[in-house]
Amino acid sequence: MELQEQIKQAETRIFKAVFPNTTNHYDTLFGGTAMQLMDEVAFIAATRFSRQRMVTVNSDRIDFKKPIPHGTIIELIGKVSYVGNTSLKIKVEVFIEQMYSTVREKAITGEFTFVAIDESKKPVSILLKENTPIS
Repeated sequence: MELQEQIKQAETRIFKAVFPNTTNHYDTLFGGTAMQLMDEVAFIAATRFSRQRMVTVNSDRIDFKKPIPHGTIIELIGKVSYVGNTSLKIKVEVFIEQMYSTVREKAITGEFTFVAIDESKKPVSILLKENTPIS
């Protein structure tokens, strides 16, 4: 399988309803909750890409562009944006969808770095699905 096809197959989408128990006193999604969901979708995308043990080592700039009100649906999309020898980066975008209309807006973007590890928690090379190292 070619690298671009492997990247495409690793794309991960998660949908969540924003309920009051996940919102702050402004009735918008807690930033920390959003970051937790972003890390989760990024982890799944990284694991789907590598099919190896992956751990988060960094979260790059996270931009909160729009508040996410309760009573909306969010879609989190994780895509591989960089592949290194032992690490890869996942770009995550969060979109707000109104429940009862087709209005959709980008609310948050961020990037997460993951490292592949072995059973001893030491970094290992990321392998293509045919077990060919990525250079």
